[in-house]
Amino acid sequence: MQLPEVLSDLCYSLFYPLIFFGIVRSFTQRVKIGALELLDTVIVAVGFTSVLTAFFLKPAMLTFAGSAFSVFLSILYPVGDVVILAMALVYLLLTPISKRTILLFTGLLSFSLSDLFFLWLSINSRYQFGSITDDGWLLGLLLISLSLSYSGGDSKFSEKISSYAATISLIASATLLGVAAFKPGYFPTFILIPGFITIALAFIRMSFALQEANSAGTERALARTDELTGLANRRNFLLKLNEFKSGFVFLLDLDGFKNVNDSLGHDAGDQLLKQVATRFTRALPVSTELARLGGDEFGVIAQVNKTEAMELAQALRATLSYPISLSAEQIKIDVSIGVAEFTGELTSSELLHRADLMMYEAKRNKSGVDIWQEK
Repeated sequence: MQLPEVLSDLCYSLFYPLIFFGIVRSFTQRVKIGALELLDTVIVAVGFTSVLTAFFLKPAMLTFAGSAFSVFLSILYPVGDVVILAMALVYLLLTPISKRTILLFTGLLSFSLSDLFFLWLSINSRYQFGSITDDGWLLGLLLISLSLSYSGGDSKFSEKISSYAATISLIASATLLGVAAFKPGYFPTFILIPGFITIALAFIRMSFALQEANSAGTERALARTDELTGLANRRNFLLKLNEFKSGFVFLLDLDGFKNVNDSLGHDAGDQLLKQVATRFTRALPVSTELARLGGDEFGVIAQVNKTEAMELAQALRATLSYPISLSAEQIKIDVSIGVAEFTGELTSSELLHRADLMMYEAKRNKSGVDIWQEK
């Protein structure tokens, strides 16, 4: 049974979106296929190729016989071939030269040129089955398949290429609908469908992109934040300390925290740390950096002079001068603070070491605060 010609044309046209997707995928070695990749491929295939074909439809109908739809399908193929050639050229320019790159580019070039030559022969009624164009198709598909057996390395341009192509497709679709609005009847009705589909897919893509951006932002924030208190974590504190040029660093260690943990449990200890973090935050100027370094240890970076540093340390101690309420318990704890001044010759590790020594000195002497003094 012979298939209807329109059905065979539609099946053949599916090659183009699939090869577009294959080219974009060949930029990367990732196995997982993202939703944005799929959407970008459909947007490029439906939007750019179909819309570009639509603008050639009017002049083509003056040359070719048949319905608008059949003429549309006839010129869709050469337009698709030109887009493949353009993407292959971009791939060649943006990807490091390798066996994979050369084979894929040669395969795409062979297929596209063979297809364009076939279309020219068909228009002039000169095509014969088994001619050189058939060999070119087979050679192109063979080289494309063979290229994927080689490693091409990860390219940093894959996501950009995909996103730029989708943006161009969206602009092309909007232009198509704009022309149709200003010149009703200029395009057949079926031509407008790809434009509407592209714009709808673009909105869906934007939604996915926003979700991914929010997720990435959340992950970055979590990587820099202490999960329990919401303060900066040790990693973030050390990064800030490396940028430190002047002022003082404080190391704070709670006195009596272990007893709370042992007698009331870790949940009570966690609640205590949250309340302590809140009190410390309220006592510090906005310009200072407060972090939980781990356990019951906190760190502060403040760009202040020596007098202000001591006043700030006493203010932090004063926040714990009244009890903390934990359920039915009233907990009284204290804090020991070591202070060290930044000087140009000190590394961040040396600065922290000095503050740490002073913190243990303050704890041993029960003085509450001790500051590093040059000998």
